[in-house]
Amino acid sequence: MSKVFFSAALLAAVFLGGAAQVQAHCEIPCGIYGDEVRFYLLEEHITTIEKSMTMIAELSAEADINYNQLVRWIDNKETHAEYFQEIVSQYFMTQRVKPVEPEDDHYQSYLEKITLLHRLLIGAMKAKQATDVEVTKELSSLLKRFRTAYFGAQPGAHRPPQEKQ
Repeated sequence: MSKVFFSAALLAAVFLGGAAQVQAHCEIPCGIYGDEVRFYLLEEHITTIEKSMTMIAELSAEADINYNQLVRWIDNKETHAEYFQEIVSQYFMTQRVKPVEPEDDHYQSYLEKITLLHRLLIGAMKAKQATDVEVTKELSSLLKRFRTAYFGAQPGAHRPPQEKQ
């Protein structure tokens, strides 16, 4: 019986594993956070989206269009935009940026972070809809602004200001 269960679980993992969406981090809460890693991943997704946009434009301009490669680059762009959105929403908005009451001294900082995160989500949506690399440049600019709002002006900080104590 256990061999049958193991075999079924293995087959499910193989065939369904590719369809599962990558999660940014757990929601147990485990207390283990890699903020810098998430910023690095977001930067990497932006770079990948930009490369995909460039390849889509190049392939579309060829006299004999290779539709297989074109579709692959389009899918790649969409997938990385979705990964980007997942990290922004599941990691930062759901787990890392904590709500602050309007009377709290950190309220303006909270509003800035939430606004930047929302703009990052919209930018990723626009990246799905376009092949203009200006969209990725805007994403990079917004991410840089969010990094500063999140960590503060001190380089090398690894926790948001409200967690340092």
